[in-house]
Amino acid sequence: MGEPIVVETAVCACTMGTVPTPLTVTSQEFKTINAMPVATIADCAPDVNITPFGTCNELTAAASGVPQPCVPAPVGTWMPGSLMWTANELPILVQTDKLVCGVGGEISVIENPANETMTSF
Repeated sequence: MGEPIVVETAVCACTMGTVPTPLTVTSQEFKTINAMPVATIADCAPDVNITPFGTCNELTAAASGVPQPCVPAPVGTWMPGSLMWTANELPILVQTDKLVCGVGGEISVIENPANETMTSF
């Protein structure tokens, strides 16, 4: 069975953050599932596609326990992306992909409103 395809409003979480946030898709707008744009590996810009995850546990630890706000700092794009499907010549984002944060966490998709898989896309 194929991997679930990620769409706009999928909920993301960071291993160092305290609050999950929705994903915003800006990399393409012509491929959709249930009227929601399909995400690609390029949907990784901080404060555009990825919004802050509340308090950052890594920054808080570095500040001797004083709570510090999350400042998403993606390193590269979501990985690995679909090896088979693209949108706007970019690999489509699938639910098992990860995005590394330069502050120290790893971002993943924890809820995805699309029920479509790559085998049915």
